[in-house]
Amino acid sequence: MKTHRLARVAEVVREVAATTILFEIRDPRVKNITVTRAEVSADLQAAKVYVSIMGTEREQVNAMHGLKNSAGFIQSKLAKRLLTRFLPIITFIKDDGVKKSVEIARILAEEKKLRGETDEVAVVDDEGVDSDYEDSDDDGDETVADGGDAPAAGTDVVPQAGGTDAPGPITAPSV
Repeated sequence: MKTHRLARVAEVVREVAATTILFEIRDPRVKNITVTRAEVSADLQAAKVYVSIMGTEREQVNAMHGLKNSAGFIQSKLAKRLLTRFLPIITFIKDDGVKKSVEIARILAEEKKLRGETDEVAVVDDEGVDSDYEDSDDDGDETVADGGDAPAAGTDVVPQAGGTDAPGPITAPSV
């Protein structure tokens, strides 16, 4: 089966599982759970949903039991959204990747503190933007708020044959 189709099905499985866990499951054991990713087998018969669970070890075990008991409910929600010949059987797997990354960050911070380094590290969010960076629009550029017929950034309006002005590439002046 094509890999892009498997990726799309896996994304639907992840999305349905995440929204169902977050908003629709009423089991008190199922809390503090984040769905990190989903993998679907090539024949669409099985799906692995990786979850990160915050809390004590006992809370994590209880949450996994609650998820296993709720798997049928999540599959019924998936059946309404996914129109394929076979419905993947969902199994939940505890993903410790988030906890490991937090632990590594803590260890690195301790090591940096021991060495006496005081360099500031730029914190970048999910969009790749420095969280301390503030965009001040005081350079006098006008911004089109409605997204109308304004040319895209980095383009000039070039007269076209027929009298219409269309955005075109900016070219360097000839010497």
